[in-house]
Amino acid sequence: MSWLSDTGALTFLVLTVIIGGAAAVMSGRGLARSWKPFWRIFLYMALLAAAVRFFHYALFDGHLLSLYDYLVSYLVLLCFASVGYRWMRTTQMVTQYRWLYERTGPLTWRTCECGQIHQSAQ
Repeated sequence: MSWLSDTGALTFLVLTVIIGGAAAVMSGRGLARSWKPFWRIFLYMALLAAAVRFFHYALFDGHLLSLYDYLVSYLVLLCFASVGYRWMRTTQMVTQYRWLYERTGPLTWRTCECGQIHQSAQ
């Protein structure tokens, strides 16, 4: 037992962080790719956290209805999904609207300055 999960740190790392996190990143990217609003991540991660908690219960004898463990899983998955969503949205904005936006980091973009656009066009 650990403070992260009722089934242990290794199980939490594998099921919630690696497998669940990968599913959450892909879910976030899928929502962004289809131009869905960000608030939908909260609903989808609630469902994914329930599925992850079920796997903890079914495979490793964890507590199925533990609110604390569910909330920890939900918050971890929400973080991963948010990063996936923002990553994809940044890619969309700088590739589809390259005359308006430029990438400033993996998760951020900014408006291009008019002087830079005209200079690069010449």
